[in-house]
Amino acid sequence: MLRRFRPYFRYLKSNRGTLFAAVFYGLLFGATNGLGLPVLIQYVFPLIFNTTDPHALSRNEVILTTAAVPMLFLLRAVTSFLNSYYVQLTGVRILEAVRLDYFRKLQLLPLSFLQRESSGDLLSRGIADSAQLQSTLTLIANDGVKQPMALIGAIGFLAWQAFTTDGAATVLVCLAIVPLTVLPVHYVGKKVVHRARQVQDQLGDVSAQLSENLAAAREVRAFGLEQRETERFGQATNRLITAQMKVVKYAQALTPSIELLSSVGIAATLIFAYYAEVKLETFLAIITALYLCYEPIKKLGYLNSELNRGAASLERLEYVLDEPVTITDPANPVPVTKLRGDIAFQGVTFSYGDSPALKNITASIPAGTVCALVGPSGAGKSTFANLVPRFFEAGAGAVTIDGTDVRAMRLADLRRNIALVSQEPVLFNDTIYNNLALGKTGATRDEIIAAARSAHAHEFIEKLPQGYDTIVGERGALLSGGQKQRIAIARAFLRHAPILILDEATSALDSDSEAAVQDALRQLVQGKTVLIIAHRFSTIRDASMILVFDRGEIVAQGDHAALYAGNALYKSLYDRQTGTT
Repeated sequence: MLRRFRPYFRYLKSNRGTLFAAVFYGLLFGATNGLGLPVLIQYVFPLIFNTTDPHALSRNEVILTTAAVPMLFLLRAVTSFLNSYYVQLTGVRILEAVRLDYFRKLQLLPLSFLQRESSGDLLSRGIADSAQLQSTLTLIANDGVKQPMALIGAIGFLAWQAFTTDGAATVLVCLAIVPLTVLPVHYVGKKVVHRARQVQDQLGDVSAQLSENLAAAREVRAFGLEQRETERFGQATNRLITAQMKVVKYAQALTPSIELLSSVGIAATLIFAYYAEVKLETFLAIITALYLCYEPIKKLGYLNSELNRGAASLERLEYVLDEPVTITDPANPVPVTKLRGDIAFQGVTFSYGDSPALKNITASIPAGTVCALVGPSGAGKSTFANLVPRFFEAGAGAVTIDGTDVRAMRLADLRRNIALVSQEPVLFNDTIYNNLALGKTGATRDEIIAAARSAHAHEFIEKLPQGYDTIVGERGALLSGGQKQRIAIARAFLRHAPILILDEATSALDSDSEAAVQDALRQLVQGKTVLIIAHRFSTIRDASMILVFDRGEIVAQGDHAALYAGNALYKSLYDRQTGTT
């Protein structure tokens, strides 16, 4: 089982200083606990309880002798505290490293993976499963050293007693019982690993439902789904509790099982001690050492359970960490500075799993062209646009810009030449100023304000309580849909990219704002290549080229007049939206 975690010991190596301190103090604690207490009972107590000469010690000798008790427990307390402190410090740093690696991997994975997986489950993997892995690694580093040391100390004392005092048979009987306590550890370990996987999966389901509910808060209230959602969440948490209690059942059965076997050993020890005429102080020391053998075994049994839980969490983390990053920089990228914007698709095919989204697409969009992509829902418009910045990778064929395959460019160079305004713009929980500044690294305040003016956002920003320093809330919750859209459009102005992708960029604006922004967009698109994913035909009136998509294919190309006269699909889509009979 330990080999399963070996690749992740690198997290321990990066914290070797605190880990060494934790192990050092753990060894001291183990030695004082496993060996110190039996020695105290064997040699200190008889001096105080001397039946032949009760007053053999002077007052100072009594004080010095009894001082060994608090000194031993002080040493145990200090080493235990320092061990626990450094273990926790190591654990916190490991947790930070695991979550950072997980988050870093999420930034590299293609959008197709993120769209396929539940965001709530990915959240659970990054929070709960990484915490379980951290707990497992720190337990391995701590109890994996401290408890064996305590066990060795106690067994060493028992072995020493076996050869230096009468009643060696008693010790041998005691030692014979110790290996039997491993049996429940092995049995419980097999049960826990299966149940632990169920717990982590159910926890992912609960997180997914909670995330989904919070994202759909408006719809839940609009359709009166509060009771339904509460019942669904209650069922999910009930399944989680059931799985958790099954883990608890097996894990908590471990200690009583070990103690039951231990009691059998103690009973056998009492019988042999009686007939072997073992002295009381020897017997008490042996019993103490025997107890201190069982205690580390119980802790190691718990460690075994944690290893199994950690293995279950590790599987869920590795599902993401081991997912191949399919969209990467080329080994020898083509140098790219400022692109002109000539876009060409050459026999491009793309599928979502087994579902083809684009079929052998060939198209050429010259630099400076305002190109509208129209067609029924699911026809392939968004997929077509997403292949340009390599959000997805073409399955066959090539997407080129200025004659260079986008796969031959560094992702940062490619995407620096593209500005995107989504239908549902995402703002971070930060100030308006910082959200605008995302459009261009190192932009000056004057540039940011100028971009806001161009997007007709400056006026409403100035009216906010803190102006440009206003916090917009999670996903821009404190702004209206039209205001968020204008912030996103301002970022596109600020970027000054030669290629623009507008996913129905004016859909959330009122008629007055839409007219103003359309005027600004007419200035913005001059000399740039623009892809407009059009859901409303009012947004394509300035398009010099229109591509009509249907079932993953481009079925027609031209301007509005030519397509309306010569393409039945385009005409029916246009008439349906405009109400033309």
